Amino acid sequence: MVRRSLDMNAPVRGRDWCVGALMLAVAVAGLVVGTEFGKIHSDATHLVVIAWLCALVLLVAGSLAIRKLTTTVGRSITHHSYPAAGAIVRLVATGVGYVILLLALFGVLGVSLQHLLIGAGVAGVIIGIAAQQSLANIFAALVLLFARPFVVGERVRIRSGTLGIIDVDVLGIGLTYVTVRTEDGILRVPNSVMLASGIGQIETQPPAPPVNEP
Repeated sequence: MVRRSLDMNAPVRGRDWCVGALMLAVAVAGLVVGTEFGKIHSDATHLVVIAWLCALVLLVAGSLAIRKLTTTVGRSITHHSYPAAGAIVRLVATGVGYVILLLALFGVLGVSLQHLLIGAGVAGVIIGIAAQQSLANIFAALVLLFARPFVVGERVRIRSGTLGIIDVDVLGIGLTYVTVRTEDGILRVPNSVMLASGIGQIETQPPAPPVNEP
């Protein structure tokens, strides 16, 4: 039954890829047509209509493409790695996708990209400073999940200026924290702290062979 259900899920993922690629092609077509033939500030009514229609097509198709493609990528990474890895990649890819979509949409609507990029740069610096720790944890999670200095279920030794030297069992890797079990109980360590720490695997000693008494 399990094998059959997995086979039934495979066409769904393939369909999501196809729908996402199709929506991406429609969005690119809307961007090209709107940029070449649409004029939002023109006196000709048909040029203004073309610009607004292309902007609408770009918004709808682009949003669907981002949703389908990021969901499929997240499922694929989850299948080959951990659920947390898929969620993190999906979050980052969705954010980047919507930023690109907004820039393309403003380009079709005739908004000056130069002023827009300057404003976005200033806003990005302010947001980056305000959310420095959270962003550091998110990017540290990406490094931990793909570099794999440790895996979930493994027992490791952490050498850190913040934590000292402790032996822990890794229970999970999340968006901002790594959950571990210590002798004192459950501990959630920020991903940035784990990335800056020295990590060593603790090898379990094999059981000693039985001694045959004479």
